[in-house]
Amino acid sequence: MLTVLLIEDEVLFAKSVAKRLQREGYATEISGSIIKAKASLGKLLPDVLLLDVRLPDGSGLDLLRDIRAKEGSQWRELPVIVMTAYGELDDAVNAMKLGATDYLKKPVDLDELTLTLAKVLQHKEVHQKLDYSQIRESQAADTVKMIGDSPNMAAIRQQLSQIAKLVTASVDTPPVVLLTGETGTGKDVAARFYHQLGSWNNKPFVHVDCSSLPKDLIEAELFGYERGAFTNAHQAKAGLIEVAEGGTLFLDEVGELPFELQAKLLNVLERRVVRRLGSTKEYSVKAHFVVATNRNLAQMVELGTFRSDLYFRLNILELELPALQDRRGDIELLVEHFVTKLARRYGLALPELHADAIEALKRYSWPGNIRELQHVLERAVMLCQQGIIFVEDLLLKKPAELQAIPTMNSAINIETMKLDDVEKYLIEHALNRTAGNVSRAARELGLTRMAMRYRMDKYLL
Repeated sequence: MLTVLLIEDEVLFAKSVAKRLQREGYATEISGSIIKAKASLGKLLPDVLLLDVRLPDGSGLDLLRDIRAKEGSQWRELPVIVMTAYGELDDAVNAMKLGATDYLKKPVDLDELTLTLAKVLQHKEVHQKLDYSQIRESQAADTVKMIGDSPNMAAIRQQLSQIAKLVTASVDTPPVVLLTGETGTGKDVAARFYHQLGSWNNKPFVHVDCSSLPKDLIEAELFGYERGAFTNAHQAKAGLIEVAEGGTLFLDEVGELPFELQAKLLNVLERRVVRRLGSTKEYSVKAHFVVATNRNLAQMVELGTFRSDLYFRLNILELELPALQDRRGDIELLVEHFVTKLARRYGLALPELHADAIEALKRYSWPGNIRELQHVLERAVMLCQQGIIFVEDLLLKKPAELQAIPTMNSAINIETMKLDDVEKYLIEHALNRTAGNVSRAARELGLTRMAMRYRMDKYLL
């Protein structure tokens, strides 16, 4: 339950406010003076301060000044709503200069008070999430490594480094980087690595998976919206493109972006402005765009499912990440990295890999690429005995197992199956055919990625 500290000396008004706030679901503490308020702040952790200016032992503005002035104080960022007497505009102006979040004129309308309180707390929550996101992404970027000494990986690293050096934070329209390659080849790692190399690495890194956002929400999530733009749009909201301002916006699986939104994305890339839903105002965009896909965009253009003008706009700086089977010399380095990381994660002693296990890893075809390698090693690290990973611990599929997928007619008798059994069967084998690629399996079955995920959870796949 959210807590409001009400600093007000008019007893009847304070009680009516407290009663209304309690009905709205807030816990309310009342202090009738500055001294009592300071005592309450010493023992409470309120979510917001509701502060009267005229108090018996001084001005509420002095308390506000003290709260905002203490360097490192836990109350410095505390939202404060100031209540001023009608006609005393100077108090409201001074309160905002001192760092008040909002103000209300007395006599206070309780409906207006609850709306203002909800708005202030929502604003606080959004900022907390963004601050956490920036810290988390900053920490993640500090640890990103593109592992591998093979010539093709060295070339990718060199190209990303060269682009990052040429593109500085002062460039108004930095080029779009297009990352292509099979699923699981590390396109997200390459995007973070590029962000880390840039002079803008202290800015947000925003990862948007275009395949996981519902089609009816993706426009609002990407471009934002104004209040009243659609049902339940009670407050304006910045889109993810705006949130990435100054940093990097990583559009993963851009080939899944609905056709009707591709023109809108093209406009953002060309003009570097974004317009929220329900608004006529345009906001400038200075983010660095990285897009990725495992699909053949040129083929999609021929089929009419991807705009040719957007494709040509994206296809300026294309870097194709190699499949793991094309960089087998890096497998030992990747194995060492993942085994060390996984042992540390689970608090285990670093296991040793038997020579036969290493050879089996080198010979395997890796249809799921690096992601599959990581999952194989995670299972082996957790289940190996006596600190040694043997071939048997890897549970690698044999080539015949990957190819010999029975047909519906030869493998099962559909007449004896229930609908759920058939659905589970189709999903299992679509995942087998695509080596665990959820997006591709969903497309083959005519499902959205979200619908596919729902059914995988339903059948524990």
